[in-house]
Amino acid sequence: MSGTDEADALYERLVAFEGRPAATAGTGKDPVNLPMIRHWCEAMGDAHPAYRGPDAVAPPTMLQAWTMGGLSGHTDRSSAYEELFALLDGAGYTSVVATDCEQEYLRPLRPGDEIGFDTVVESVSERKTTRLGTGYFVTTRTDVRAGGELAGTHRFRILKYAPAARPPRKPPARRPRPVVNRDNAGFWEGVAAHRLLIQRCGDCAALRFPWLPGCADCGSREWDAVEASGAGTVFSYVVVHHPSFPAFEPPYAVGLVELAEGVRMISNVVGVPHDKVRIGMPVRLGFLRVDEDLELPVFRAGGED
Repeated sequence: MSGTDEADALYERLVAFEGRPAATAGTGKDPVNLPMIRHWCEAMGDAHPAYRGPDAVAPPTMLQAWTMGGLSGHTDRSSAYEELFALLDGAGYTSVVATDCEQEYLRPLRPGDEIGFDTVVESVSERKTTRLGTGYFVTTRTDVRAGGELAGTHRFRILKYAPAARPPRKPPARRPRPVVNRDNAGFWEGVAAHRLLIQRCGDCAALRFPWLPGCADCGSREWDAVEASGAGTVFSYVVVHHPSFPAFEPPYAVGLVELAEGVRMISNVVGVPHDKVRIGMPVRLGFLRVDEDLELPVFRAGGED
């Protein structure tokens, strides 16, 4: 059998799953409730008054949340989805990525509504080639009900694919070079001498970082520099997982560090696993040589020298 014939035969088996139920008469683990609505709104930064008070409704975009099984999962799923995935895995389409979802809202959900839902495998696409690799888009449709009445529909689409061949590894890339100009040259001269210099306004004495040609407080162009003690705390941070950039190996922590002098700067937090970095963590200035031509200020966790 040719490759084309095999692909056609596989596709016939895949489309046979269209219309098969993945969950029948499923029930939400909790009724619609104000605490979950509050947590959602706090996480999303949504302060709309419709989601608070005695007449509150749930944000429409929470539709899927009421059907989720959490870490313990659901016990009312059929085997269709697992069989479909096993068929794709066996054909070499072993990777999966979520691609998009569509939701339709038919009525508001209110605290106390008991949630029921049914899920079907709605469609399996023909084989597609993407930048990730070649595979099939699988769409499931979940009809969400409250009190037996259809409240909304949630379509979720994933790509089940065989990863594309990776290009040969290139030689290790060098870190990007900092842009050094007349406004910040003094800072980089300090780094070369293992000193972290902060600009100080010559008129109002306000400290500023990063280096700028004029004072943001009073507008003066007069300034000198003071050396930071090197002590600081993590004011905020992110952990970079994706995308990866040349010369950077994710995951790694990038911190917004508040120096003891009161200014803040962005740099890597090193000396601790990326998932152990915390807001308020004490850090200490250090210098990291990344290649023969470049040394950068970084912050080491725990206040270590």
